[in-house]
Amino acid sequence: MSNDFTSVLVENRVFKPSPEFSKKARISSMAQYKKLYAESIKTPDKFWAREASELTWQTKWKKVLDWKAPFAKWFVGGKINVSENCVDRHLLTHRKNKAAIIWEGEPGEQRTLTYQQLHTEVCRFANVLKAHGVKSKDRVLIYMPMVPEAAIAMLACARIGAVHNVVFGGFSSTSIKDRLDDSQAKVVITADGGYRRGSVVPLKKNVDEALKDTPDVKCVLVLKRTGQETEMKEGRDFWWGDEVKKVKTTCPAKAFDSEHPLFLLYTSGSTGKPKGILHTSGGYLTGTYCTSKYVFDLRDDDIYWCTADVGWITGHSYIVYGPLANGATIVMYEGAPNFPEPDRFWDIIERLKVTILYTAPTAIRAFIKWGDEWVKKHDLSSLRLLGSVGEPINPEAWMWYHKMIGGGRCPIVDTFWQTETGAIMISPLPGATPCKPGTATLPFFGIDAAILDEDGKEVKANEGGKLVVRKPWPSMLRNIYGDTERYKSAYWGTYKGIYLAGDGARRDKDGNFWIVGRLDDVLNVSGHRLGTAEVESALVSHPAVAEAAVVGRPDEIKGQAVVAFVTLKEGQTASPELTKALKNHVGSAIGAIAKPDDIRYAAALPKTRSGKIMRRLLKEICSGGKIKGDTTTLEDLNVVAALSAGTKDDD
Repeated sequence: MSNDFTSVLVENRVFKPSPEFSKKARISSMAQYKKLYAESIKTPDKFWAREASELTWQTKWKKVLDWKAPFAKWFVGGKINVSENCVDRHLLTHRKNKAAIIWEGEPGEQRTLTYQQLHTEVCRFANVLKAHGVKSKDRVLIYMPMVPEAAIAMLACARIGAVHNVVFGGFSSTSIKDRLDDSQAKVVITADGGYRRGSVVPLKKNVDEALKDTPDVKCVLVLKRTGQETEMKEGRDFWWGDEVKKVKTTCPAKAFDSEHPLFLLYTSGSTGKPKGILHTSGGYLTGTYCTSKYVFDLRDDDIYWCTADVGWITGHSYIVYGPLANGATIVMYEGAPNFPEPDRFWDIIERLKVTILYTAPTAIRAFIKWGDEWVKKHDLSSLRLLGSVGEPINPEAWMWYHKMIGGGRCPIVDTFWQTETGAIMISPLPGATPCKPGTATLPFFGIDAAILDEDGKEVKANEGGKLVVRKPWPSMLRNIYGDTERYKSAYWGTYKGIYLAGDGARRDKDGNFWIVGRLDDVLNVSGHRLGTAEVESALVSHPAVAEAAVVGRPDEIKGQAVVAFVTLKEGQTASPELTKALKNHVGSAIGAIAKPDDIRYAAALPKTRSGKIMRRLLKEICSGGKIKGDTTTLEDLNVVAALSAGTKDDD
């Protein structure tokens, strides 16, 4: 069966950068973007060498790229220390006493660490790791709340060449155990607990549970965060605060090969078995440094807030490594966006004078659901740039974000990238790119993105196909840890020497990329293949709908029937009349073929803790089957139980 599909969403609104923004921007016109992009594709070695040379290298590389598909080595022979680039090099400049991290805890405490203070903390903790026997290439598992020590632990590992594996602080003990087993980590860094919606998440207790069957872990370092009673095992468990008092405040930044492993990060595969994505040092840092600089148009006086958790790739690349390598001031917030009230984000932006906000469409849709009155209480005029990450943003959410949060004046960078790509791949450049709501627009420098059909031919404008990248890029994954065959087949097995992103997409006549959903989420309805993202987008454009997820269930006549799970805005109630209206709304927006056969109303949708909707579970629910595979990444297991028992409201 063909994997090409029909793309039906039409969006004609265009928002050009304001002349005031463009005048000050690093990339200030489409002519400048096109010139640099052409150079980056025709002579990538020249382009990437220039970008990499802005970093601090202890030994310069001999060759920019060694590519034997599907294996890349970037900046061959170069030696670098990632931690030195994020911290030490700023101490030789005016940034020494500049805020590196402004942190706010969920209960309301605040801390600011300057680059000088961050340096001291990173050195001390690196010495603690060394004192506990951690050496270059040893794996260290980090399971922390959103506190500065999470970033300090990552940078300390990078400083001594240890390979960190951050596990999101909301995951269960099963997730920790799986990742410990796969990575063979010897040391765990955690905290007694963390705060989430006013209650304490028992992090250390979850670690203890995971370690019952994992005897290889010899040392657990525990940060005192919440102060609740915590069981400590003699000889294995040590308090962070006690250990840092025993060591020096200096730790030289040793040089490591450009291809030295920096971290492992596990993504949940559709089968449920997590894949350990391996990223290395020089190329990854070059990619995150360069994209942070240009996509966020970073300036020295910016207060930059990426709302992701450090447990996700977004937190690695755009809280820690990219912004800190640029010497930016970053905001870290520990808790939930609606604690104690649904205006916590807007309150933080107003108080801290945040200038750049980078958040997820799922969060934006939650804000819409909670109501505009929470936004209107606050002065958000400090914002100059907005960003979106994690999944395609539907046009109506884009418009709300633009108007309500950006006051109609802030460019929106809608970024497409993945754990595997390490850095942003497709995105507007805020001073240059005309934006259409819902599209990630154009490829970033050095990214040779294309859309191919089954035979590997590039499709025409507005035809659907598979999103690929035809040339290697510095921040690309290097392997799946311990599973080279899976790495080759999953990412490089469809088209020889070409990276398969796993997403369906189309390009419009202006060359903009529209991501229309994961290839395995494409629906086959009466011979038409439809991207779920487009049907969801049509549903969310109805004034009653806050969020929607669309899946297919087997149908004898059509092949697949379209089933929509819909969450309504506050104050809206489900009814047969609304169901009929929603079906007709989808029909008029994108055609009768896409009309949902069933609409099920749900108070909430099953999501991973990074905010991605788990459509795999929805498919199993509406096919009447049992839930199979890994559900440890779910934010709220009760959601699945409620949906399984729920009703559909058909007309």
